[in-house]
Amino acid sequence: MNKSMLDKLQHLQDRFEELEMMLSETNPKLDKDKLCALSKEYLKLSNISRYFLDWKKNQQEIENLSLLLDDNEIRVLAEEELFLAKKKSEILNKKIKTLLIPKDPYDSRSCFIEIRAATGGDEAAIFAGDLLRMYIRYAELNLWKTEIISISENEKGGFKEVIAKIKGKGVSGKLKFESGGHRVQRIPKTESQGRVHTSTCTVAIMPEVLSLEKIVIRPSDLKIDTFRSSGAGGQHVNTTDSAIRITHLPTGHVVECQDERSQHKNKAKALSVLSARIHAAESKKIHENNAFVRRNLLGTGERSDRSRTYNFPQNRVTDHRINLTLYSLDEVLQGNLDLIINPIIQENQAEILSSLSDKYDDCL
Repeated sequence: MNKSMLDKLQHLQDRFEELEMMLSETNPKLDKDKLCALSKEYLKLSNISRYFLDWKKNQQEIENLSLLLDDNEIRVLAEEELFLAKKKSEILNKKIKTLLIPKDPYDSRSCFIEIRAATGGDEAAIFAGDLLRMYIRYAELNLWKTEIISISENEKGGFKEVIAKIKGKGVSGKLKFESGGHRVQRIPKTESQGRVHTSTCTVAIMPEVLSLEKIVIRPSDLKIDTFRSSGAGGQHVNTTDSAIRITHLPTGHVVECQDERSQHKNKAKALSVLSARIHAAESKKIHENNAFVRRNLLGTGERSDRSRTYNFPQNRVTDHRINLTLYSLDEVLQGNLDLIINPIIQENQAEILSSLSDKYDDCL
């Protein structure tokens, strides 16, 4: 651990002790909001403080054991203890660095997931349905709730486009790396000669925007159309104009919702998706220079992305962003997405830790 990082940790430790003193004393100047803010900061720093104090204590132990290596009578015992102390130091070092990783404020939120058939016609639409089922199963395994916002069906049983909301703690943090182009290689049911075809879908993950952060959308910027909800082949789901299509004129974003029988509920859902979509687009612009966006770990949900390939003949799934290949496609489609998501998160954390180390080294 370099000097700059140690100085940073010592500063955080001093702040933690200052907060501890402030919260232990009765201070009439602290109003409820200030007290709440200080308590949150104290809680945030508590783990870093605990591990840093353990690390300092362990470093002192390493120094003491190193002095005993000159004593022939206890040299062997001292070497064993020193080995264990250094191992513990590595573990504490890693935990401290992980705690220093900046937290993405959107990781704890629910999110909208938008799946679109891109190239491949009917086969792409069928694959969009496969992806939706995969994400629903993954949500079920994590005890999250899934709510369908909008579906545009294909005559062959798939979806041209589907938007769903996945609700639960930590959903966005788990799914944010799913944005991008998803490519399928398999023999379509309509293929008579048994040839493998390649089709693509795009996936976009948009964190839920809280009411306090709602994008200001002027009514004059919206074009709102109503129509009758319908299923595949034009079959009417109901006979009232309850479905809503909202176009945001400044950005061109279009959102449809026909899941509810109430026009007002469909409009509210559509506006929430629109707000999330605009917010996601603005966040992308702000973070365009972020190293992880440049490396395409965070996909854009556009056709040009090639994030992942699902190869059915070989039961293979490949995530091209981290060069990960698994021969367990069947498991992944059944919702065991952590096989891919966890390595991507680890790669992301490793990149952040590397950049943090570089930053601290530059400060020396």
